[in-house]
Formats: sequence, C-alpha cells, structure tokens
Amino acid sequence: MLVYQIRPGAYYDSVVLMQLQRALASLPNVVDAGVVMATPANKEILAANNLLPAPAEDTAKPDDLLIVIHAADEPSAQAALAQVDDLLRQRRSGGGDAGFRPKSLATAAKQLPTADWVLVSVPGRFAAGVAEEALDLGKHVLLYSDNVPLADEIRLKQKARERGLLLMGPDCGTAIIHGIGLGFANRVQRGHIGLVGASGTGLQAITAAIHNLGGGVSHAIGTGGRDLKAEVGGITALQALQALANDPATQTIVLVSKPPSAEVAVRLLAAAWHTGKPVVVQFIGYPPPGRRVGNLHFATSLQEAAETAVELGQGTGDEGRGTNDQGQMTNLRALFSGGTLAYELLLCLQPFLTNLHSNIPIQPSQKLADVWRSVGHTVLDLGEDEFTQGRLHPMMDNDLRLRRLRQEAADPTVSLILLDVVLGEGAHPDPASELAPAIAQVARDGLQVAAVVIGTEQDPQDTAAQIAQLEAVGVRVFRTVNQLVEWVVARLLPPPVAQDWPAIQLGQSLSALNVGVASFYESLQAQGTTAVQVDWRPPAGGNEKLMAILAKMKGG
Repeated sequence: MLVYQIRPGAYYDSVVLMQLQRALASLPNVVDAGVVMATPANKEILAANNLLPAPAEDTAKPDDLLIVIHAADEPSAQAALAQVDDLLRQRRSGGGDAGFRPKSLATAAKQLPTADWVLVSVPGRFAAGVAEEALDLGKHVLLYSDNVPLADEIRLKQKARERGLLLMGPDCGTAIIHGIGLGFANRVQRGHIGLVGASGTGLQAITAAIHNLGGGVSHAIGTGGRDLKAEVGGITALQALQALANDPATQTIVLVSKPPSAEVAVRLLAAAWHTGKPVVVQFIGYPPPGRRVGNLHFATSLQEAAETAVELGQGTGDEGRGTNDQGQMTNLRALFSGGTLAYELLLCLQPFLTNLHSNIPIQPSQKLADVWRSVGHTVLDLGEDEFTQGRLHPMMDNDLRLRRLRQEAADPTVSLILLDVVLGEGAHPDPASELAPAIAQVARDGLQVAAVVIGTEQDPQDTAAQIAQLEAVGVRVFRTVNQLVEWVVARLLPPPVAQDWPAIQLGQSLSALNVGVASFYESLQAQGTTAVQVDWRPPAGGNEKLMAILAKMKGG
C-alpha cells in the first residue's frame, strides 16, 4: 500500500528529511519511505524506487514537502503518516541548542557581530542569494550548496575578491580555519602547513595524513570543484595562496586539485612561486615537471604531498625560490640536439607557460604547424627526421642549429634562446668553438642565451674548456635540464596576479553563522567555537514570481 502527503511550501533541511525518512521506514509494517523536497531530480529518485504515486508526480512542486509511505497495509501507512509531526518536532532542531534562532542572516549577524564566516547549505537555486547577502554583510562564505549556476559563481567570486573576502565553493565540502573544521573536515592538530584544495576529499586525505605524520595544519581553504576551470580563472585559489603567503602561522603550503585548465595552472604556479614559501603541488593526473622547481615541490600522490609538506616543515628540503633579477621575458626558443633532453624541457615548461609549441608535442595543442617557423614559446628537437634528412645529426653537425640560431635571434619577440651541448664519444669534437662565435654575432640587448652542458671531465671535448668558451660570450651554463628550467621559470613567470586585490584577513579566531544543514552548526559547537544557526526559509515560500518582485523591491 502506497500513501502520500504533500505539504505546500514546507521547507526542512536535508539532514532533518533524512532523519525523518529513516524514522518512518523503521515503523511497524512500513516497507519503505521517501521524504524529499519535490524537485524534479528527487521525484526521479522516488520513481526509480517505486515510491512516486502518479497524482504526486503531477501536483507536487519543487518547494513542497513530499512524504511517501509504502506499508504492508493502509492502516499501517496511515499510522505512519500520523506520526510525521511528532517526528519532525523531535528532529527539526537536529538536537543541540534549542534557544532563539534568528529568521534572517542580517538578524543573525547582529546577534553574533564577531562572526566573520557564513556557512551556506541551502538548496542550490537559493544559495547564490544567501551567499551574496553574506558578502554584502562583509562575511567570508563557505558555500556547500551545489547546483549553483556557473554565472552566479563567477559573479559572486569577483564580488568577494573586490571586497577582500573568500567565497569557497559552490560545492565546497571541506575547510579548516584556525583549527576549526567546516563541513566535512577531520579534526587535526594545529601547525604550520596551510592547504588550498579544489574539493573536499583531497583536503581531508592530506590533512589527515599530515596529522598522522606528526605535522599540523594552520588553515585548509577549499575552493569548489569549478574554481580552476578557465571560465572562473582560479579566483578563490589565487586568493587563498595570497592569504597563506601573508599568514605568519603558515610556513609551508600545499596546493592540491584535479588538473586545472592550462591557463589557470600557469597563474596558480606563478602565484605559488611568488609566495616565497615552499609549496607542495599535487595536480592529480597532471604530469609533474620534476621533483622540484625553485620553491615548488611536485608530488605524485596525496600521501606524498603530505609527507613532503611535513618534511619541509622540519627544514629538510627548501632553499628558497629563484629570483626574477632580469625582468620579464617574452618568447623563448629552445634549439636542442638531444631528443630526450628536449622532451624533458618541454615537460618541465608546460605547467608554467601557455602558448608553448614543439615538433615533439606532449599535448595536441602544442603541435607546431610548420617546423621551420617558430611560434610563441617553441622547443625544437633538431634531431627529428624532418631536420636530419640528407644531413648529419646535430650532435655532430652544428650547421642547421647555427642557421636556426640566427633566425630566432632576428625575431624581436624572442628574449631567450636555449641550447643543449652534448659531449662524449662520437659527438662534435669542439662544439663550443662553433657555437660561441655565432652567439657573439647575434648578441643584442634583450636577448639572453643559456645552455645545458652534458658531459664529464673525462670526455674528449674537455668539458671545462667547452663551458669556458660559452661563458666567455655571455652564455649562462647549467649542468642539468632541471637547473635550466628553474632559471627560465624565474624569468618567464608573470608577476603575482593577486597583488592588487584587497588582502584577505583571516583574523585570529573563527566564529560563524550557519544557514542550512543544522549538523554543520552542531559540529561548530562541538569544536568549541561560537556559532548561530539561522532558521532559514525560502523567500516568498519559494514562489518564483514573488521572489522576483521581492528582489526588485530590495534593489530599488
């Protein structure tokens, strides 16, 4: 027997509804129960479980409470429905403090003026309005709600940035501020490691691992899963890096997310570089450029990110970042004879640079349309077939590389030329004797040449003499690709994009207002922080037309 009840405009948070559904399902002779706000998605779930009577499908509206009982017989079903109000009275508060609960966010802010955070977990179509009200009140926001339109997210994050506030989310499930866990956070000890994470479980895994390894967390700032998409531009992640860079309690930073868009990755790594603090980076599934570049340490798993952060906190791995002592560069051109060296260079540079091209691309977008014509930043493997037909390999014959050197140096947009000089048996007997004069001939203001020299003191070319010849004409010489990359990155990274934003003030402690899921409020209380639960209801009972009228009246 299936019976149902529709309560028009009756709003309850999802935790209360879950508790009510479980209580009803446990009653005698009740086979199953469904208790939901009657949104289309919730109706589909009920239908899939054979809990959606046809009349309810047609008449229940998204802001109606729909209660469905599947019982062995009608008396049992009706008896279960008769207990709904008693069960709601028991569970509506979710336990905890049963004192006065303000009906509006503005009233709650007056009740607790020290609150600088608002937690928002109301249904998605109302969430943007609540979050905007919180920003207008000068509060940071953890926006747990999902199904918030992307356009609203972008607008709200831009507004937050302009006001020096953080908007974490939408769909941000985890954060830790001043040792207080927000949302689904683990209880971890305080310490000097700050974290920025795009979503919840990554932050949970790393903060828990840091705690279990004996380390501690200063803050863990969530951004929401869409923050690192190109459309949003990593607004919250960039603000979070700035906040942790300015936070004296944070000595080491961890940056974790699923792979960001290429443009956002470059901005994030530039911001991480400019923090001046050791930063552990774990872009899950994104090829790391090596173990370390300057103050950036790249991990290949969540556990490794935690281990590296704890080790850095003990002073075992960072000697600071590179410096941008030569000013901003424009395009680079790498003319390499070694295919593996060229590939390693490309792999190391791609997280830091956009507009990167090559004849040995890692990403399809990097493919050079015409190998005889460089575009933007270009890395060439001159040992590939298209360059070696009818001529010796460039490790033995410098002719093609010398021609290309002159071509690239003549391009006024090029400020940096990179070479590899590979010594050893079978290689050119004295490559520097040809390269050095050619480099001297193309020298001009604004053009730098750097080279990685691969060889030993026993090689027939005399490695020290080769290096001396190159350095004599101003070439900056390195012995590994990673050293070369670190030097290049220091010159090519953009300046900190967040430098003109109002500084984020995290304060000395946390108190909060909670709008939505009551268990978040109870969690704040259990952790010993001051909080107020808002007795929120959808404006105008959820009626779209009335909501629009109210919004116009408020705006006017």
